[in-house]
Amino acid sequence: MKETLHREVVIVGSGPAGLTAAIYAARAELRPLVIHGPQPGGQLTITTEVENYPGFANGIQGPELMQQFEEQAKRFGTEFLVTFVNKVDLGRRPFTLWTEDGHEIRAETLIIASGASAKWLGIPGEAPAPEGLGGMGVSACATCDGFFFKGKPIVVVGGGDTAMEEATFLTRYASRVTVVHRRDSLRASKIMQDKALKNPKIDFIWNADLKEVLGSSETGVTGIRLHDNRTGEESEFACEGVFIAIGHKPNTDVFKDWLEMDSVGYIKTAGVSMATNIPGVFACGDAQDSVYRQAITAAGTGCMAAIDAERFLDSLPVTTPTGEEVTIEGEVISADHEKVTLPGGEVVSNLPEDQPPADGEAVVYARHSTELPS
Repeated sequence: MKETLHREVVIVGSGPAGLTAAIYAARAELRPLVIHGPQPGGQLTITTEVENYPGFANGIQGPELMQQFEEQAKRFGTEFLVTFVNKVDLGRRPFTLWTEDGHEIRAETLIIASGASAKWLGIPGEAPAPEGLGGMGVSACATCDGFFFKGKPIVVVGGGDTAMEEATFLTRYASRVTVVHRRDSLRASKIMQDKALKNPKIDFIWNADLKEVLGSSETGVTGIRLHDNRTGEESEFACEGVFIAIGHKPNTDVFKDWLEMDSVGYIKTAGVSMATNIPGVFACGDAQDSVYRQAITAAGTGCMAAIDAERFLDSLPVTTPTGEEVTIEGEVISADHEKVTLPGGEVVSNLPEDQPPADGEAVVYARHSTELPS
């Protein structure tokens, strides 16, 4: 049996969000424990050149960037555990996590930075290099990689909003964008369809299944092999880039019985904080962000989650998704900041005595233990 670990801050995931959270928590002397997820370093470890992360004027390789993140977190005392979390109990604090290698981990606060994985077709040539052409012309992120395809013909695979958004964005770089869709009509919303269908740089190949990405490590992507699902005929189509845009799946299944999520599995947070519906549990990065999915935004939310956890451990209130605020002792501050419900159920005023707030004036909650003596 493995030992039981008890930490003030446990972080699940080691991409930009998780490691940024670790850096902030470690500098606050909270000795965070980072559990490497299914892909240590996150999706950037399968990315080649990263040119849109601030601070690297000449760009940096994805794996090298994540190595620098990790070294910085270690410098301040972050611990790392390489394993998978396969069961959790978030019913009470400390929260309990069990790993596949037998560890039992107890966490006073939990930061979920488990990320999301792009959905892939599972076809030849699609895998990351050197097994396939991933990073050498095959991508799942137009914002990340579109810049590298200036003046080149590229293909976008998919028919939903993600595919239409990617295709439209890529027209600013590519010579032509060809959308390959397995049906004869799009699944995207009307406004996204209209934008793509009216764009003079976007063409469509209907009723076609992508069967293989063609090319080599020397040439990169040179084309694709298509199957017409009406006639059964196969053909090749020349291109220099392939963007798979069939969606992402957040890596949050182990938390689904505990946390509020959307229909896809992204964890719902408060917006003004990274708090979830369970006090003391925070989510950041691609585990909760279905919109931006960038390294820089993930790092930003990782910072927010760490600060939220630090505040929570200091008995300061953290905003929840309902608009209320909650402290580690279980004090609940109403969304209008006028009442506090104590752990025993007693409701007390949160307004300063004899000092009702002026219209529109914000009320700041202050615990008695933090008040200055008169």
